[in-house]
Amino acid sequence: MRPVEFAPEEIIAAGETLRAAGRNITGFAIRQKIGGGNPNRLKHVWDEHLARQSAARAEPVAELPAEVAQEVASATRTLAERMGALATKLNDKAVKAAERRVTEVVRAAGEERDRAERELADATHAVEDLETSLAEKESEVSGLAQRLSEAQALAQAQSLEMAQLRERLAGEEKALQGQKDRLEETQDEASGLRQRLAEAQAAAEARALETAQLGERLAAAEKAREASGAEHAAEVARLSAAVGAERERQEERVEELRGESERLKTELATLEAEAKAAEQVHEEQRKQAAEELHRQGERLLRAEAGREQAHKDAGAAREEAAELRGRVEALQAQVAELTRTLAERQGRSR
Repeated sequence: MRPVEFAPEEIIAAGETLRAAGRNITGFAIRQKIGGGNPNRLKHVWDEHLARQSAARAEPVAELPAEVAQEVASATRTLAERMGALATKLNDKAVKAAERRVTEVVRAAGEERDRAERELADATHAVEDLETSLAEKESEVSGLAQRLSEAQALAQAQSLEMAQLRERLAGEEKALQGQKDRLEETQDEASGLRQRLAEAQAAAEARALETAQLGERLAAAEKAREASGAEHAAEVARLSAAVGAERERQEERVEELRGESERLKTELATLEAEAKAAEQVHEEQRKQAAEELHRQGERLLRAEAGREQAHKDAGAAREEAAELRGRVEALQAQVAELTRTLAERQGRSR
């Protein structure tokens, strides 16, 4: 990311504020004051401002007129002898001035070294702050990556659970269809049994009619026996036995048919009740499965939304971490440059 450029007027105003507050004016101090910028450029702009102020305060030296120059030349020739006498004194003053100059240079070098050390301390502190921020961003990226993994695992588990619910719903619908088929088969069987019962009742009625007819024949035979005598006695006895046996069989068959009809009615009612109960249970299960499927779908949508948000957050955090890493590297380079400059100045001062 390209650093923000600040106008020289802002930089100079920040420097003047720092100077008015009695603080050391360094590139990092100005950067902290205005909230950004390259410390080297900020210090360079401030140094140029100071240089311009010094140049403005310096008064221009006027050139000597020709007459004055001639007078000076004449005086120089006149004072040549006096210059020799003053040579020793001037030499002494020059030596002392050189010593004072050396002292000033050493003092200036010490001040420059102190300033560089302060700038180095400011830069080191800024690097530490950025490294702490970078570590926090990297930790945030790790947390977002973990949240993303958890969201993906949750989405997969919910997808599997939804597939299992669909399979259960399909199985229950298949079972209900089988129960409906069994009910239809039972109803068909009951219809057949009703038809058989009707046929048996019709046969019983026919046999009862036949029995009545045999009774009538028996009565006729008894009358004939009375009329004809002993020759019809055997026929009458046979017919009576046949009629009694047939009546007993018909009565037994009717009772059997009645019992079977009652049993079929009971079984049919039971099957209808079981089918109705099974249909109600299946309907409840289908509603529960549909509700669960809806809830799982909503959870899946929330999980997918959370996963997309985690993707976005992780990308933003990575970009910010990369930006911070670049700023840390730039500051480390500046610290290295300041350290090298400080070492060079200390070497020159020695």
